[in-house]
Amino acid sequence: MFEGIEFLNTAFFWLFLLLPLAILWYLFKQKQQTAELKMSSIKGFKVGNSLLPKLRPILFILRLAALSFLIVALARPRTSDETTKTKTTKGIDIVMAIDVSASMLAKDLLPNRLEALKKVAAEFILGRPNDRIGLVEYAGESYTKTPITSDKGIVLRSLRDIKYNTIIEGGTAIGMGLATSVNRLKDSKAKSKIIILLTDGVNNSGFIDPKIASELAVEYGIKVYTIGLGTNGMALSPYSILPDGNFQYRRVKVEIDEELLNEIADVTGGTYFRATDNKKLKDIYNEINKLEKTEIEEIKYTAYDEKYRPLILIALGLLFVEILLRFTVFRSFV
Repeated sequence: MFEGIEFLNTAFFWLFLLLPLAILWYLFKQKQQTAELKMSSIKGFKVGNSLLPKLRPILFILRLAALSFLIVALARPRTSDETTKTKTTKGIDIVMAIDVSASMLAKDLLPNRLEALKKVAAEFILGRPNDRIGLVEYAGESYTKTPITSDKGIVLRSLRDIKYNTIIEGGTAIGMGLATSVNRLKDSKAKSKIIILLTDGVNNSGFIDPKIASELAVEYGIKVYTIGLGTNGMALSPYSILPDGNFQYRRVKVEIDEELLNEIADVTGGTYFRATDNKKLKDIYNEINKLEKTEIEEIKYTAYDEKYRPLILIALGLLFVEILLRFTVFRSFV
């Protein structure tokens, strides 16, 4: 009955303690309210069985009910309807630079490095509803897969489409991947601009030095988080293609230029992470998600619906009925 109703002035409920006192007073005074005439005999008088004297307490009950409704009305019951409006005050533009060289098919992460990355990156993208995100692919060269956009559907579809192919020149051009990412962000007006650069190898291709690309990132106020992907030691990696088009795998030593990745992150104000398995990779993206928070302004609107007015009308109605009965039907008995 009172679900969703709050009472603004709950102290008035203490007035309910007066009701038992009123009932005791009524019982104590009831005999004095009716005139008594003592007679030695009522023979000769006609005895009637009128119902009205027995119903006389209904007047007191009506008054108590009216008082109860007035007390509840004084407590000021009301319901509230809260509307929340969120507004992104300072958004973040993010570019994810993903290494798509053949070594990303290594199976030290399950089912392989590239697929493990795509799964974790998709969760990261879904967790950033208020930010714009873009994708850059790189191997021996680089290109923009998706410009920065707030349409997460487009970004997720593009992410699913990322795969190793022979169209991009082989190798790992970290400098190229970073420079292309910087180019996507340099004109951004966002409060914060970040690049998440992931690779599983060393810079062995491309015509842009990673250090030069890092200096460009600093010039445009872009922070770079770098991730080295791959287990420690040996990993089952592709090294040749069979006549049927499938890869032939063998165990290859994992080589990641951690010194370079550390330097890129340090110069730009970011952090370097090393992901040696699926869980570690997921933890890294969760950590970046915590480090780069978008400021959200939340505005709450509350509409109150006062419920005391009907209670007052009911109380007045009960008092009116009580007075009407007192001076009409029960006039001869009160």
